[in-house]
Amino acid sequence: MRLIGTRDFYKKIMKVAVPIMIQNGITNFVSMLDNIMVGRVGTDAMSGVSIVNQLFFVYVLCLFGATAGIGIFTAQFSGKGDNEGVKYTMRIKLVVSLVLALIWIAVFVFFGQELIRLWLQGESGSGNIENTLLSARRYMLVSLFQIPPMALSMSYAGTLRESGETILPMKAGVAAVILNLIGNYVLIYGKFGAPALGVVGAALATVISRFVEAFIEIYWTHTHVRRNPFVTGLYESLFVPADLVKNIALKSSPVLLNEFLWSGGMTMLNQQYSLMGLEVVAALNISSTVSNVFNIVFIAMGESTAIILGQELGMKKNDKAVILEKAHQLTFFSVSVCILSGAALFAVSPYFPMIYNTSDTIRALATGFMRISAVFMPIYAYENTTYFTLRSGGRTWITFLFDSAFIWVVSIPALYVLVRFSGLTILQVFACVQLMDIIKCCIGFIMVRKGIWINDLTEYVSDH
Repeated sequence: MRLIGTRDFYKKIMKVAVPIMIQNGITNFVSMLDNIMVGRVGTDAMSGVSIVNQLFFVYVLCLFGATAGIGIFTAQFSGKGDNEGVKYTMRIKLVVSLVLALIWIAVFVFFGQELIRLWLQGESGSGNIENTLLSARRYMLVSLFQIPPMALSMSYAGTLRESGETILPMKAGVAAVILNLIGNYVLIYGKFGAPALGVVGAALATVISRFVEAFIEIYWTHTHVRRNPFVTGLYESLFVPADLVKNIALKSSPVLLNEFLWSGGMTMLNQQYSLMGLEVVAALNISSTVSNVFNIVFIAMGESTAIILGQELGMKKNDKAVILEKAHQLTFFSVSVCILSGAALFAVSPYFPMIYNTSDTIRALATGFMRISAVFMPIYAYENTTYFTLRSGGRTWITFLFDSAFIWVVSIPALYVLVRFSGLTILQVFACVQLMDIIKCCIGFIMVRKGIWINDLTEYVSDH
């Protein structure tokens, strides 16, 4: 089996992956600048915003899980040229994403403060718990307004990508993050006659940018019907063939459940780390913000893997051996590129924390977290590409066990013990938890190699 693909194969990868990398790269880079701007206000403001963003991370991943789970079908329908099938999946995405938006608004309104306090149970160190809580509450209340446009944006952008249109979502994302950056500068610090709103200004700028991103995607999609034929009659009814709804529910529900439990698990891991001190919350915030800029490679490769393999499965022109070989080539390429990305993160890790208005202890911890993440980046790349490979063929219950079950059964219990009983430093504990992902890589290797994920999902009975 060849691990190096053809030139045309890599051109196809780049056509899908590069726009996603650019969009995610600019988004994460501006998020880093956003984080630095808030960090210049002070440690308490930065920690408060970080806590809220970790809670919103669960919502975002739930939304992503719902739309991406349905998107498995969208990619395969697109691969076989079935525009009616794409339209049906789009309708389901819109309904599910808006229902999720309403649920999460209610969660944050009624339980937001109690959730924030889960991160404020350790030693305060150089931070102030009450000031951190106040900053978090203010940021959360304004940030609630970004939830509906995010639901619409993810439904439209996901469908466009799965149908082969990756440039427009990238442009919309770039426009949004630039607007967010300008809004942060004006509203956080009170420039050009605007009031200095601090964390409230940061939240308001994000809300405005989310509405702009959604507007661009929706407007372009509906004004380019020839390129997006699935929008014709999209809102004339909510009809979807019952057997397709059933099939999607069976295949996509595990994806939604997985993203909810996985993101909740990651949030729980961070909450457990926070028991070792409020300084750890600030350091992890700096580390994750900077690391995310470099993580775009394996994240984009994962999304590209799901799209490319999904379209290949929908076309039905390749046999099992050919598709399996392409899966291995995608994985090898992702890991290879992420070795370089990890080396770059390791090299810059001592410098970024110096920008923040915080203590030397927090800066040193942030550098340590980034260096550990850099070393493990090829491992992250392998398990991420493996996950999306398994999901491309609809083996969503397997990916649920592979992803969420692992973090709740292995990672969280291990961290619970290490934090309370090991006597290790926070950096040693963090490294031990990352090491456990090697087990996950071994499991993923076996499952992908068996080829049990190779499956066509687009057969359904309907009268269209």
